Amino acid sequence: MDGEAAKLSDRVEEIYRRESRRVLATLIRLLGDFDLAEEALHEAFRAAIEHWPAQGVPDNPRAWLVSAGRFKAIDAIRRDARFTALDEELAAAIADPAPAWDESEPIEDDRLRLIFTCCHPALAPDAQVALTLREVCGLTTEEIACAFLVSPTTLAQRIVRAKAKIRAARIPYQVPEPNELPARLDSVLRVVYLVFNEGYNASAGSALTRHDLSSEAIRLGRLLLALLPAPEVKGLLALMLLHESRRGTRVSAEGAPVLLDAQDRGQWDRALIGEGKSLVEQALRERHAANPPRALSSYTLQAAISAVHAEAASAANTDWEQIVGLYDVLLRVEASPVVALNRAVAIAMRDGPAAGLALIDALLDEGELDEYRLAHAARAELCRRLGRVEESRAAYRRALELTQSEPERRFIEGRLVGLDVKGGAG
Repeated sequence: MDGEAAKLSDRVEEIYRRESRRVLATLIRLLGDFDLAEEALHEAFRAAIEHWPAQGVPDNPRAWLVSAGRFKAIDAIRRDARFTALDEELAAAIADPAPAWDESEPIEDDRLRLIFTCCHPALAPDAQVALTLREVCGLTTEEIACAFLVSPTTLAQRIVRAKAKIRAARIPYQVPEPNELPARLDSVLRVVYLVFNEGYNASAGSALTRHDLSSEAIRLGRLLLALLPAPEVKGLLALMLLHESRRGTRVSAEGAPVLLDAQDRGQWDRALIGEGKSLVEQALRERHAANPPRALSSYTLQAAISAVHAEAASAANTDWEQIVGLYDVLLRVEASPVVALNRAVAIAMRDGPAAGLALIDALLDEGELDEYRLAHAARAELCRRLGRVEESRAAYRRALELTQSEPERRFIEGRLVGLDVKGGAG
């Protein structure tokens, strides 16, 4: 490959990385079918490789690729004699009224439409996540399957079923109407946060974090904010940015987890913290300014809690009174046992380990957190601080039984060794 050809190949690859998901989103709108659009996307880039060496890269490669993909799809439908009259109608609809795509069309709106389609409540939650990562983020089937502990075959089937459901249910490829937006936006935000959480604290595997997933979730959050600057979106993006600001200090050189009170706060990313705090403040102001006032988003409250942590010079100097107060409000907004567990840990920091342990024991007695590894790990830590060695050991062992992450397993095993060596709190 000569120098010019190599340069063009690199340019095409760069355009694919930057533009392929945008082109796909528009092709899905124009063609009305995920699979047809994906095939058209690949045909468009194949055409680019054939034509651009002689013609040069167009001034607007995205528009060129959309038009090329659309024409390739129409040609494929017309060539295939197996298509029914209904498909001829589809081909006619695709081709009419304009022979080419209008470059003035708002292409970013197509990406927002695609996100809402992938996160439609008619789809199962696991299908929403898989489809969003595949179609919006462009992750491979193998990458998604690895992240969520299923085989590539199972994951591929999940995506196929989701696309079939969209076709069969005639799920519209559109942003919901204003009166539908609050309920539909919740689904989108939940999926984005699920993706972020899996990247921030991988549920299994050899690494504690998956930066590719957390960065994709933040990219989606930024895209949503640019297209739909609602307070709830600002709250979620703020939460992800504030968590992400600590990513480099959460893992030791050996790959082990580093707890919040042991992290080097001087290494936290102050730019991300500043951006996250600004978004929290904006979300809170807009919530109060609305008439009537908007309900507080759980993401905004969680981001406010993270902002308090980010402002503290050390764990000892953290305003635990404010954090407990925010958890009190969050528990009213989202009455989940996990939120109650986090509140109990905050109370332990404010009032001492015995106060927090009593609350965690009450939650475990209710049974909802019995299979949640972090509840047992929290109980083990508080028992350790109180010198209740046997109870701490038993709780750590239960957490170990429930843990699939290798770094977390090594961390818990280290805690158990520490109990055996020291025989008590330390």
